[in-house]
Amino acid sequence: MKNTIKALLKNDRGTSSVEMGLICALIVLAMLTALQDFASGSISMWNNVSSKSAEAMGGPAS
Repeated sequence: MKNTIKALLKNDRGTSSVEMGLICALIVLAMLTALQDFASGSISMWNNVSSKSAEAMGGPAS
């Protein structure tokens, strides 16, 4: 049993795939955060365009 545990602790074949998985997860999180910031900025811009257009036409802003 002791030898099996030592062998498992010395085995590092799966470490690079785990590291790559963690790096990919961090990249995806960064992309989602950037996309969310872009989306909120875009919504804000289009709401501003809508209200300014309604003001220019003399109607109520929706």
